[in-house]
Amino acid sequence: MNNNMNRSDKMNETRNKLITKLLPYLRKNGLQSVRMEEIAKVMEISRVTLYKYFSTKEDIIGFIVNGFADYMNELTSDILDSDQSFGTRFQQIFEQSVYLIEYFTDIFLKELETSYPDWYDRLNQAMKKREQQVLAFYGEGIQKGIFNDINGMLLIMQDELLRGMFNVKYLMTNQLTVQQILYDYYHLKKIQLFKPEKMSAIDDAIMVPRIEHLTQKITKNLF
Repeated sequence: MNNNMNRSDKMNETRNKLITKLLPYLRKNGLQSVRMEEIAKVMEISRVTLYKYFSTKEDIIGFIVNGFADYMNELTSDILDSDQSFGTRFQQIFEQSVYLIEYFTDIFLKELETSYPDWYDRLNQAMKKREQQVLAFYGEGIQKGIFNDINGMLLIMQDELLRGMFNVKYLMTNQLTVQQILYDYYHLKKIQLFKPEKMSAIDDAIMVPRIEHLTQKITKNLF
């Protein structure tokens, strides 16, 4: 029994590592035209080894979608955990929002909807659940006098602006860096959401290494 569990854990660990190598390639090139041969090359393994972990391209897409759905469900459950401060939960939402915008490009989402509608529905349901939980968090903060009375849907939709900003041409034209955009956007969201007298309770120092890590990942994928 334990041996079977260990094999399963090792299998999932390897699959996660392989998918981590593949994601930057898929976000740039999409899903539809990529072949298993190319996938193996990006993962730096042989086709024979690839088929040991993923039998088809749809198997790969399903693993990616399930992974992100679990990631959203796990973290958004923490958002509703009232034992954590509003500042901490706000920072978790911000960090997750950036990750989702970074990996789910327009190309990825459109091709997922067209070529793998069942997996698109699975992802869409997870994103809608996350949206409802984030809105509930905003509502809780407003009710307790922590947040400004602002339309939470506007804050969620505002995150889509980052898609256009994480673009080499946009950055160069406006003489901006990814790090500058992330820092400025974090502070903008904080000012919009929190009442002035409540902002001193937020530990911005926690976000410094997180934003630096996000900057490295996004910059690496851009160039």
